[in-house]
Order: sequence, then C-alpha cells, then structure tokens
Amino acid sequence: MVTLDEPGWRARAAEHRRRVERWTLPHRDRKRRREPHPVLDFVFTYYSLRPHRLERWHPGPDVRLRGGDDYLATPGYVRDGDAVRLDPAALPDRIDSTAAFVRALLTATERRKPRLGCFGMHEWAMVYRADAPRHDAVPLRLGSAATDAVVESMPVQCTHHDAYRFFTPPARPLNTFTPTREAQIAHEQPGCLHANMDLYKWAYKLLPLTPGDLLADCFELAVDVRELDMRASPYDLAAHGYPPVAIETAAGRAEYARSQAAFTTRAAPLRERLIQLCTTVLDG
Repeated sequence: MVTLDEPGWRARAAEHRRRVERWTLPHRDRKRRREPHPVLDFVFTYYSLRPHRLERWHPGPDVRLRGGDDYLATPGYVRDGDAVRLDPAALPDRIDSTAAFVRALLTATERRKPRLGCFGMHEWAMVYRADAPRHDAVPLRLGSAATDAVVESMPVQCTHHDAYRFFTPPARPLNTFTPTREAQIAHEQPGCLHANMDLYKWAYKLLPLTPGDLLADCFELAVDVRELDMRASPYDLAAHGYPPVAIETAAGRAEYARSQAAFTTRAAPLRERLIQLCTTVLDG
C-alpha cells in the first residue's frame, strides 16, 4: 500500500489531465463547431467514455490519498485512517461481472498467435457494393468500382465481431470467419487492430478501478491504431493530413503488417495489466 500526500497525487492528476487534453480539447472545439472528424471522432463516439471522465485521474488499487475526500463521492472509495483509498470489495456489483468477462476474453486473446494477414480489409468490406460509403463526407480513394475490385481480389479474414457486423450484406459471405458476439472469446486474437483498440474500452469499463496511467496508455494506443485503421481504409484522408497505406499494393501490405506487428507488441503489456486488474477484483 502506497500513501500519497495531497500535493503529490494532485500533481499526478494534473499531469494525467494535460496528457489526454491533447485530444479532448480539440474534440470539444470540433463539437462546438459541429465539425466531424472521420478519424478521431471514433474514440469519442464508438467508445462511450465522456471526455471529462477520461480526464479524471484515478489512483487504482493499493494507493491511499491524503486529502482525497472528494473521491468518496465515487462508489468504491472508502476512508482509511487519515486518507482515502479505492477498495475493490466496495465497488458496484457490475464490476465483478465485467471483470470476469474481460479477464476471460483477454486471457484467451493473449494465448493465441497473432494473425497479421488481414491487411485492414474490414474497412473495405464495410463499403463493398454499397450505395453510399459510411463516411459520406470523405471520398473513396479509388472510387466505388475499383474499391469493390480490391475486395474481390484479396482474402477477407476479419476475426472481430464489432468490425464484421458493419460489413455490407454482399461482403459477409466473403469473410473467412463468421465472428459472433457469443463466440467473441473463441475468435479474438492479439494481431487484430480492433481487439487492441478495445483495450481502451475494457480499461474504462473497469473504472474507477483502472489507474490513470493505464487508462491513458490504452487510450493513446486506441488513437494510434485508429489512425492506421483509417489510413489503410479505402477513404482518401489526405485533406485531413493522413497519407494512405495502400493495401492494394505489395508495399502497402508490407507496411500495414509491420505496423500491425508493432501494435501487437505494444498492446501485450497493457492487456496483461488489465488481466491483473480483473484478478484484483475476482480473487481478492
């Protein structure tokens, strides 16, 4: 158990806020201007954590905060002598069921060999033979017919249910797998961009248990993965400052696989920390 005096933990909280304001402040500005962003909106809309909650620092288990009475308004925090701390046993009941699912999913995921041959075709399958692209304010880089031709010329091997469910009806039969919500634990694998982005979702689903540094690390990973996800998509994002990863070419596929492997490596310790955090709740 570590005890932090008030100036020390308030400095950590302020640094956490500054770290994530790099994204939350521009997001708020765009929202006020009603200016959508085809890449970055995803981490604030598909992922449901509100910016003010992302900005709030939590110490995690085994940390006592002197002068931390404000935290007592958050379920899970208890008084401990002259300080306040998070008590996993005092967390809302929903955390137990969430932790059980997250630990099972992430443990199964980390034990699998990464699959690095999907080349981001899930985004292409979401516009295959569609009347209009999902991001209708952004043009398709190759046009509709050539985009469809790329999908038809390459294997589609998506293992992630929450990507697969957005496939157009004609694209679904082209996928090697049929991932479902019920079989998510059986399909998730550590090379998947969406599985690695989702570490952010599992981190905030466990709040207030999740330490601020882990939440921010998972959020930053999600932002960086999202950028690759959309750079490798069929959309032309040059006007937004994102050069394409042209997966219809051999060079583009090689670049994608290298980046995918790097994200797999980067995600591994975050996945392990989340598993350990779930164990803190489930095993006491």
